[in-house]
Amino acid sequence: MSKHVINTNEWVDRYSDYLYNYTIVRVNDHEVTQDLISETFLAGLKSAENFKGEASERTWLISILKRKIIDHYRKTNSKKGKAEVRMNYSDEDSEGDWLEERVSDPFDKTAEETMENEELGMAIHNCLDTLNIKQATIFKMKTIDNFDTEAICNEFDITPSNLWVIIHRARTAMANCLEKNWL
Repeated sequence: MSKHVINTNEWVDRYSDYLYNYTIVRVNDHEVTQDLISETFLAGLKSAENFKGEASERTWLISILKRKIIDHYRKTNSKKGKAEVRMNYSDEDSEGDWLEERVSDPFDKTAEETMENEELGMAIHNCLDTLNIKQATIFKMKTIDNFDTEAICNEFDITPSNLWVIIHRARTAMANCLEKNWL
């Protein structure tokens, strides 16, 4: 099998505008965008010898960039200790940070909201009980306990594709159950 030869010296001229446009809409920060593109080019340089030519160079660089963007948000969110993505908004009347201004204070709950949350929790547990044991266990591990896909696949000796089929079926069953029993 022959190795595909790439010319890394042309990357900035050929791909930087495309990568910039792809990134800026996802992170909405010029400096972060430039950093992510630089990291992408660096990672591409480091792994250029592994490039097989099965996709175009641009597609390959975008796949590296996607992982860099995901890593950026993971790092940002882990620093905050929250699983959130900040969203700024701007309209003709105002602008600001959506999460800061539009999300209700979690400590400002009415008795009705508290009771509704408890009812929902009970309904979720009851619906989990309707799933078969393997499906319920995998669903809990992935969606509630946030286990890594690889860890779940290893524990149950299943493929990632099989895992996602199980998760999809569990979600569908849970949605149907909740629609019948809670909504």
